[in-house]
Amino acid sequence: MPSFVFSPAGWLQPLRLLVAHGWLREAGVDAWLGALRADWRLNRTFARVHSLRWVAADMLALRLKANRNWPGARPGQAVLVYGERDGVRLARCYSLTVVRGRVLELAIKRQPGGRFADKLIDTLLPGDVLELGAPSGELEWPRDADSGVLLLAAGSGITALYGLLREALAKGCKQPVWLLHSVRRREQRAFVPELQALMARHPNLRVQWLITGEPAGEGELHGRLGAEHLRDLPAHSLLACGPHGFVQGALSLWSAEPRAGTAQWEAFSPPPAQVAGAGQAVRLEFARSGLRAEGDDQRSLLEQAEARGLKPKHGCRQGICTECTCQLLEGRVRDLRSGRETSEPGQPIRICVSAPLSDVRIDL
Repeated sequence: MPSFVFSPAGWLQPLRLLVAHGWLREAGVDAWLGALRADWRLNRTFARVHSLRWVAADMLALRLKANRNWPGARPGQAVLVYGERDGVRLARCYSLTVVRGRVLELAIKRQPGGRFADKLIDTLLPGDVLELGAPSGELEWPRDADSGVLLLAAGSGITALYGLLREALAKGCKQPVWLLHSVRRREQRAFVPELQALMARHPNLRVQWLITGEPAGEGELHGRLGAEHLRDLPAHSLLACGPHGFVQGALSLWSAEPRAGTAQWEAFSPPPAQVAGAGQAVRLEFARSGLRAEGDDQRSLLEQAEARGLKPKHGCRQGICTECTCQLLEGRVRDLRSGRETSEPGQPIRICVSAPLSDVRIDL
């Protein structure tokens, strides 16, 4: 007899129409679907953990299968992973290293004292289900890569670049590619067997590791990233990913000499405030919350809202995922990453990387 696989795919659309017209509540439909199977929802993306593997001493890779609400993505982009701890809903942003339809892989780095990553690492098992946000991120393989590509990563910044590298080589990239991964300890090198296998298959790829916290071994580099590590490189286009300080240093070194290509970067730690002096007091108004408060021009609007008891929706806290986007109603703000100012009413701003430069009113 033919087998029959029960799936909600055929009747989700009628349910969505009923919800759109107010005949059903989405939360109620989701509760019913989730009771039938943990990764079923009307519109939200949930993914089941298929396998787990350590790719470094402090980094765990998760192979996932997303439900049919997955919108699709490409390597190098990131997704928010949602979870709860002590009754508080948390979200963290992780880069995708593998994307094949609804099969995904991402890697989570252990963070000492972290509220989210460590719990996932210590408790996740195959079969568990995670909620995912929409993919975001603008890193892509350089289109002007004829002269070569330089990839600079520090810590978990390797995840975004590794995904892009695998995809480019699989598509036939023949240009010289040099990847340098900076880590504090040798055991923190990630995807070592995979990268060595890629070098064996692709003679145009060169991978090296920069060890900052212990003596370098044979074939390794030592110390913090400096001009001596990039000397005589043929690469012209740059992709850099890591903590904000590392990324800014990489950009400075890359731009110190004339380059034919472009530079792209992504930082996973927030930038320091770029406001000189002791700062000035400003008035903050959170329109939907009905809250007015004294603030300053040093800290992000997200930090200042949280300090006054508000709980804005947010994810990465780095200006990548857009979860914290709010509308600027009045006033002037500055992007802490680039220094760019925004003052036009109605503009969307990411409050995790926006600091007020005047009295401001935002739709929060």
